[in-house]
Amino acid sequence: MKDLINIAVDAMGGENSPYKVIKGIKIHNNISNNIFYNIFGNKKLIEPIINKLNISNSCYKIIHTDNAIKDTDSPLAAAKKGKDTSMWLSIESLKNKESDAIVSAGNTGALFVIAKLNLKMIEQIDKPALSALWPNKNGMNVVLDLGANVECSEKNLVDFSLMGSALHKSLFENEDPKVALLNIGSEELKGNNTIKNTFQILNEKKNSLFEFKGYIEGNQIMKGDVNVIVTDGFTGNVALKTAEGTANFITSELKLALNSTLLGKLSSLLNLKNLKNFKNKLDPRLYNGAILLGLDKPVIKSHGSTDEIGFANSLKVCEKIIKSNLIDKIKKNIN
Repeated sequence: MKDLINIAVDAMGGENSPYKVIKGIKIHNNISNNIFYNIFGNKKLIEPIINKLNISNSCYKIIHTDNAIKDTDSPLAAAKKGKDTSMWLSIESLKNKESDAIVSAGNTGALFVIAKLNLKMIEQIDKPALSALWPNKNGMNVVLDLGANVECSEKNLVDFSLMGSALHKSLFENEDPKVALLNIGSEELKGNNTIKNTFQILNEKKNSLFEFKGYIEGNQIMKGDVNVIVTDGFTGNVALKTAEGTANFITSELKLALNSTLLGKLSSLLNLKNLKNFKNKLDPRLYNGAILLGLDKPVIKSHGSTDEIGFANSLKVCEKIIKSNLIDKIKKNIN
């Protein structure tokens, strides 16, 4: 692995860009060494922000383009928009080995399509899967698929188990991956035929990379008994959005309750550290950075509505998976 990590950054994707993207680079650069950012986007908008934040010109290069993909563009329209958009150029730099990974907060569907047009799939992997981190009582879960594939076959779900386990091992070296299939019940007979057939395959064919723990229900995701949760993209996306909405609801309601009375405010001051830890546990920005697994290069999707803290965390995910040689680990275990 090279000492210097090159990250391609689509600076024009998502809400409040390019400001949040450049501020995210500043935050990440303050805590990481040997990172070089290839920043793709409108130089006239990007450069004043960089100058204001005093980012050293030795750690970045701006590749100018006037064109960007909008959140309202369909994946097909985005692909037809041309090869001079900030998203396309950033992915192309990965293809040309000018960057080691790419991160974008832009249009999710467009990112999938353009990535697949420019990059190769890992051999024997049929479909990519969008994977992200999800907190549990004991640490972190890897959950996939979160929206790349509405329908999945048994082979797809088995592949997701391998890729998700390789990702978890890359991010958390001291933990052993424990895989479970998200289902409507814990009994072997529950679920559709695809889920039941996948259960049989994983249960009979042992893998040295992970331990298969059977089914898991939605209310057990955060329990911490498993750390790699596999499902199709439709179910995974609904589960993720539900969890994010619930976390935001709990945080806002707790804040409202503690600030509504003098006793509540006093209690907040006395428990400031505990409340901060509680908030961080539920803060989606601190887990930002979904990975499109299955491609032969690392493609990271930052949440479009996140702020600079969330974007900095997606850059941290880039750094971790490059340093841990995630793609090589997936190829090794698939074979």
